[in-house]
Amino acid sequence: MDELLRTNDLVVISFVDALLNDAKIPHLVVDQNMSVLEGSLGVLPRRVLVDRDRLDEARRIINEAGIGIELSER
Repeated sequence: MDELLRTNDLVVISFVDALLNDAKIPHLVVDQNMSVLEGSLGVLPRRVLVDRDRLDEARRIINEAGIGIELSER
């Protein structure tokens, strides 16, 4: 799986999760439990991972939703 985006913004993570679910694109949101280790400060970003063969489609959906600035560099 490849990284689609990395952010501390839980609203963005939730929005992207909903967009990818609606598009039936399998994905993982990782590093969610790192907040336990960091003391719940929200310092460590969470990442959204997508299968490499669906990455371009996922990036297109995120761009069309108007939050393309959140995408990770390729």
